[in-house]
Amino acid sequence: MALGFFSRLKQGLARSTAKISDQIGAVFVRRKLDDAALGELEEVLLSADLGTEVAARIIAEFRRSRFGREITDGEVREALAGEIAAILAPVARPLLLDRTRRPHVVLVVGVNGSGKTTTIGKLAQQYREEGIRPLLVAGDTFRAAAVEQLQVWGERTGARVIAGAPNTDAAGLAFDALTEARAAGADVLLIDTAGRLHNKAALMEELRKVIRVLKKQDATAPHSVLLVLDATTGQNALNQVEVFKEMVAVTGLAVTKLDGSARGGIVVALAEEFGLPVHFVGVGEQAADLRPFDAGEFARGLVGAA
Repeated sequence: MALGFFSRLKQGLARSTAKISDQIGAVFVRRKLDDAALGELEEVLLSADLGTEVAARIIAEFRRSRFGREITDGEVREALAGEIAAILAPVARPLLLDRTRRPHVVLVVGVNGSGKTTTIGKLAQQYREEGIRPLLVAGDTFRAAAVEQLQVWGERTGARVIAGAPNTDAAGLAFDALTEARAAGADVLLIDTAGRLHNKAALMEELRKVIRVLKKQDATAPHSVLLVLDATTGQNALNQVEVFKEMVAVTGLAVTKLDGSARGGIVVALAEEFGLPVHFVGVGEQAADLRPFDAGEFARGLVGAA
């Protein structure tokens, strides 16, 4: 029987969960919540990549509500899940397509290797299954592998892929793709982009040029700028958000590769630091493993709450 997404989420978060849960179990069997216990709990939270601000906020709440009481590891997990869900709830917002746009333009950005191209392919498959017509743009024109990967997803999903010759001007390609998408009545235009951070100035200019040419056809485009982050990079994901926010007006996040990382707590740190909508989380290779973000499910999965 196919697993439900919460079951796949729990499986995908298994490394992060084990890291947090095992340490909580080592600190708390049945123990009074005193200064020493709170100090150890804070170390657990920091080691799980939740970040200093989140850890301090959670510890302050534990001190206020439970200090001096005997507490078990199960009670700690339940309380932690509640605190984390409260931090995540404001950012758990779906990527809503404006069906009046025809197409709704989604510019997908992120460093090379973050999972941009795969995320676009998975979204294309999901949109097709929902009766939404996507058109894909292979805008990372300097990487033949990225173009080929998107074309494979196009064949798999039956979605049209607009691609050019190697090193084609990405902005010109995006302009032509928007023209074709409008003529074809596509519902959503998903534009892949380069992510070469070693030359930040050139990348910034390329992304801004793409946006300029899109606006020549539709002054409101792009309607969404989705930043894809690889969870395995941990705290470096925070730096990537800072960099891309300088370049473009990021409207939301997708956090991928949570199944390959013990750093699932980075999603909580991102929520606290930036407050950007987390539209999707990825916990596996299949298209169904990229799903809209649910704060409660994620929090419970992360800390191993039943």
